[in-house]
Amino acid sequence: MDAGARNLRGDIVAAARRLDALGLNRGTSGNIGHRAGPSFFVTPSGVPVDELSPDAIVEMDFSGAIRGAGNPSSEWRIHRDILAARPEINAVVHTHSRYATSLACLHRDIPPFHYMIAVAGGDTIRCAPYALFGSQALSDLALVALEDRKACLLGNHGQIALGRDLAEALAVAVEVESLCAQYWTALQLGQPHLLSGAQMLEVLEKFKGYGRRQDV
Repeated sequence: MDAGARNLRGDIVAAARRLDALGLNRGTSGNIGHRAGPSFFVTPSGVPVDELSPDAIVEMDFSGAIRGAGNPSSEWRIHRDILAARPEINAVVHTHSRYATSLACLHRDIPPFHYMIAVAGGDTIRCAPYALFGSQALSDLALVALEDRKACLLGNHGQIALGRDLAEALAVAVEVESLCAQYWTALQLGQPHLLSGAQMLEVLEKFKGYGRRQDV
């Protein structure tokens, strides 16, 4: 294994542990995928995060064949299909975080109640319909919900966050969970005031430089 591949595997393990430490995943829930040239890496199935090691990360090609050894996450199709369809994306994070999953169980899109919704790339965070975990149907529905977006909810399941790298995908996942918590809290008091389409367009225009500005 070359040094670059080993470092990337180590970064995936570190990201999985970070999600666990933040409470976005627990035990064996959730998974991470990352582009690796003509193939991709994905976390293994059923391995608790505290037992995860770089050697346990599974390499697959885009036909779905395993390169080497290992048993990939049941959601490997989501990672493969997103990376194949979105060349600008290199990292995919899937979590069962509390508030995102709660709203996903209601099949709710997250509307523009807060301008930070734009972090996900649009004026909503869509919720995909339910499909069986690990199925091609789930992957297909996720791709539709992620069109022009960096995040979506999965009905009765959890959330997906995308990034150019692991740092961005993790940041999007954390922000989506925070937004879902804020939206859930606001709903306890009533119906939040929503920003207009024009207002969200202004935010999205400003967010074209997001990550390089400090005034958001």
